[in-house]
Amino acid sequence: MATTSLPTTAALASSVPSSRLRAPLASSVMVALDIDGTLLGAGWEVPRETRIAVKALRLAGHHVVLASGRSLAGVLPVARSLGLAHGWAIASNGAVTARLNPLAPGEHTIQEATTFDPEPVARLVAAQLPETQIAVEETGWGYRTSTPVPDEVINGRQRVVSFEELWIKPTPRVFLRGAGVLDLLDPLRALGVTATTGGPTWVDVTPPDLSKATALDAVRQTLGIPSTHTVAVGDGINDIAMLTWAARGVAMGHAPAELRAVADEVTGTIAENGVVPVLRSLLATSPASISRNSTFDRSVR
Repeated sequence: MATTSLPTTAALASSVPSSRLRAPLASSVMVALDIDGTLLGAGWEVPRETRIAVKALRLAGHHVVLASGRSLAGVLPVARSLGLAHGWAIASNGAVTARLNPLAPGEHTIQEATTFDPEPVARLVAAQLPETQIAVEETGWGYRTSTPVPDEVINGRQRVVSFEELWIKPTPRVFLRGAGVLDLLDPLRALGVTATTGGPTWVDVTPPDLSKATALDAVRQTLGIPSTHTVAVGDGINDIAMLTWAARGVAMGHAPAELRAVADEVTGTIAENGVVPVLRSLLATSPASISRNSTFDRSVR
């Protein structure tokens, strides 16, 4: 595996203009938001009331961090839609951490990227479920794919390659798509990688021992945010670790039972724009009151 390191807290603080810090660090909350099924439904446009709520949080001095299973190429347009010109974004289920910067090439810099060799994964899939579609992520660009992937299910560009070209270089993430793909979860994990279901016909494969939660905690430490000042909202199985990590973990109303079981509360569905009341509640709540062991009102629906 290959990794790069996050900047130190001191370096981060020195590079952020004081005019951008609208609240003392001790009063700031770090809010981690999943994208698909949390901020976005069937369409590609973030609802206006969500954009307004995110902007209000940032003006109050809080840190909004996108945390998605999407590739970075799919996360960045959502960050722009939300007006997140500065800050942090987690992609590829925690394998990629980017710092948003409108002056940098592509409006971001890669702060940490953990990769693995996709060859064992590709060979296992070919041997056990040869009809399965394989897509190997190239950070910030798109995917090398075994067969064409429909545009509506992929973020970024794609290039169909030969079987051997799927592993020409390490990757932060591979996604597998096809009938029966969930049968590969245990064999994949036996290879030492992280395998997470994204639906009945979808499996994400990432490097070992990481998740959205591990990446978010590295950002939290860099920002100097107390662990008790963390909130996370999500709707999928790949959000379990993130909601468990947060002091206040919120599941969307349409989330599967496994996620709702670990959440501190359940908000409305994506059709109800359930993330908005959660974001608004933080504007009227002191950071000290958001811990799961506090008396915070968890009745947001």
